[in-house]
Amino acid sequence: MTTRIDRRFAALRAQQRAGLVTFVMAGDPDEETSLKIVKALSKAGADVIEIGMPFSDPMADGPAIQAAGLRALRGGQTLRKTLALTRAFREADDDTPIVLMGYYNPIYVYGVDAFLEDAKAAGVDGLIVVDLPPEEDEELCLPALEAGLNFIRLATPTTDDKRLLAVLANTSGFVYYVSITGVTGAAAADPAKVGAAVALIKRHTHLPVAVGFGVKDARSAAAIARVADGVVVGTALVEALRVSLIDGKAGPDTVDAVARLAHSIAEGVRGAAKTQDQTRAGR
Repeated sequence: MTTRIDRRFAALRAQQRAGLVTFVMAGDPDEETSLKIVKALSKAGADVIEIGMPFSDPMADGPAIQAAGLRALRGGQTLRKTLALTRAFREADDDTPIVLMGYYNPIYVYGVDAFLEDAKAAGVDGLIVVDLPPEEDEELCLPALEAGLNFIRLATPTTDDKRLLAVLANTSGFVYYVSITGVTGAAAADPAKVGAAVALIKRHTHLPVAVGFGVKDARSAAAIARVADGVVVGTALVEALRVSLIDGKAGPDTVDAVARLAHSIAEGVRGAAKTQDQTRAGR
């Protein structure tokens, strides 16, 4: 079964460029503004949109995304409302792939079968569930694949060859390479090391490799776009949102602040493709 994610990365290959994958937290800072932001991201140049599922114990997230999740939870965001957000987005956009990213507990509480049925109906294309290892694929990964959703795994700088094979076994859509050790927003990515890691992963899979953690602006995004199939940006967008808030609530510039940064980073990603084309032409 071909998903929107598969089709989008196929289109990106045809365009000979990397894609921009953006992350924002559902319900941050409120339901209405969150939907406006997600809609604005696709118009700003996001090729794939990751939407965070707020959780009270986000162990893999740095301070910025943790704070975003807490803002959303305080505002009453739930997994059911996150699916409603996706459904509302789909009313105007049937092309941009949507990936839900988060932790297993809210899905378990919701009920796996009910969640997968509702997620598919809402227009979700893929899942990233960071606390479910390959050894527990029967919990969610395999049922998700059977339901027609991509299940996207994370590889890290500490993933050795043996572990990589386990990570890739049931991965679909794309591989998410975490460019640094630690939590989100912790440091900057090294393009040379990232390029070597992407090459290693590609020796074991035909899937696109998107690189996240440490990408903050157009320049860093362009550097990663030259060595990967996708560039993931999350913390920088979440921080742009936070800075725009007034007394913890959406300000008049909140949606535009996130969209402007996303557009700038998208331009960096697309500029990297032009640089590559020029380099090839000059050879």
